[in-house]
Formats: sequence, C-alpha cells, structure tokens
Amino acid sequence: MAAIHSKNYLKFKRYYEQGLWDIERLRAVVGVPKTGITAEEFKQITGQDYAPEDEDT
Repeated sequence: MAAIHSKNYLKFKRYYEQGLWDIERLRAVVGVPKTGITAEEFKQITGQDYAPEDEDT
C-alpha cells in the first residue's frame, strides 16, 4: 500500500533535493492548511525533526 502524503509533498521534496529551497523555506510550509506539509513529512524530506524557526539555534 502506498503512503499518502500531503498534496504538495513530492513537489516540495523535489525543490529541496534540487537545492531550489533551503531548509528554512521548507520549514515555512509545515502546517500550512491545504498546501503545506506535515512535520512528519518535513522529517522524511530533511532527515531532521521539525522545530519552528529560531528553536533549533
């Protein structure tokens, strides 16, 4: 059974992997209703746990 992802998961994953988006840009779309990704998807893409900006410094 295939995993179900947010609407734009694959697009945002591709942007990140191609270097078009940095981790901060990807972090900015976590939790955005209808168009964003989940914190779990953020971790799948980046390999890092999601934390809102400024919490990981």
